[in-house]
Amino acid sequence: MPLLRLDASIRHDGSASRALADIVESSWRETAEDSPRVHREIGTTPLPSDAWALTLAAGATPEEHRTREQQDALGLAGVLVDELAAADAYLFAVPLYNYGVSQHFKTYADLVIAEARMTPGLTPVTAGRPGVLVTVQGGNYSPGSPKEGWNHATAWMRRLLEDVWQIDLEVVSREFTLVGANPALDAFTEAAEEIRTTAEDLARRSGRRLAERRLETAGR
Repeated sequence: MPLLRLDASIRHDGSASRALADIVESSWRETAEDSPRVHREIGTTPLPSDAWALTLAAGATPEEHRTREQQDALGLAGVLVDELAAADAYLFAVPLYNYGVSQHFKTYADLVIAEARMTPGLTPVTAGRPGVLVTVQGGNYSPGSPKEGWNHATAWMRRLLEDVWQIDLEVVSREFTLVGANPALDAFTEAAEEIRTTAEDLARRSGRRLAERRLETAGR
């Protein structure tokens, strides 16, 4: 069974979340070298913004009366959940955008939840499987910082992935990714380098643990 990797960054070149997720995947590959990987791009190849509403409408419409658009949206939701069901480990790379969760990841999550197998209250297809959430922030919103509490994404994603989807989750986070690009943050160059090094070390360890937990889960 494969690793499912999902990227929500709107950039390929210069993407801090992709770079950190690459480290996780590379470390995972060292232990799970024979395992395939499925890649879902939702940042550079966004899901249709109306797919969630169409899926909900399809669920409330008798099959014979569903429109083509409703059928397509329902089918897309099914494909996304099939990918989750077929994987035995997950890697989500989702940056912070404008203090909140990426619209691309929110669209993905809404569409997945709209599919019958992932209905809240039921045991999801992802239950008990290991996963890593990689998330990055251009600034710093940690306790004691001037903008403490402005990161409205990470806690929400943890609630979704850990509590709703019941994934055995690790989080790898890196702050100050805009240091070096935004002159207003030049004073934090030394701190940002320390944060980057720490995050990359954690990414390597998380990749190894992801592979180990995947093998444990597969052996149950």
